[in-house]
Amino acid sequence: MDIQSALYSGVQGFQRASAGVTDATIDINRQTRANRLNETEQAVTPTQAAEQPRQLQTAEQPGSLTSSLVQLGQEERNAQANVKSIQTADEVLGTVIDIRV
Repeated sequence: MDIQSALYSGVQGFQRASAGVTDATIDINRQTRANRLNETEQAVTPTQAAEQPRQLQTAEQPGSLTSSLVQLGQEERNAQANVKSIQTADEVLGTVIDIRV
């Protein structure tokens, strides 16, 4: 296996994991905001609710908070695995350079 492709694969995997972490945190934030909005609406009387326009309406419904937290943990482990892959490729490259010099 080519060392360059191992490094490239590790970096690509880390970037995908980073994007996954970003997506999961956005979903967690949306779900938290939606939960707070629901709590606020439940505390408002029906006449007050009719007078106040809804401030947070999103066309995209966030996933459940639990699944977003699980996804966040999975992406963290994915990133850690890719970092180990990059480190291993780096060590192999260092060994190859030491052997050839």
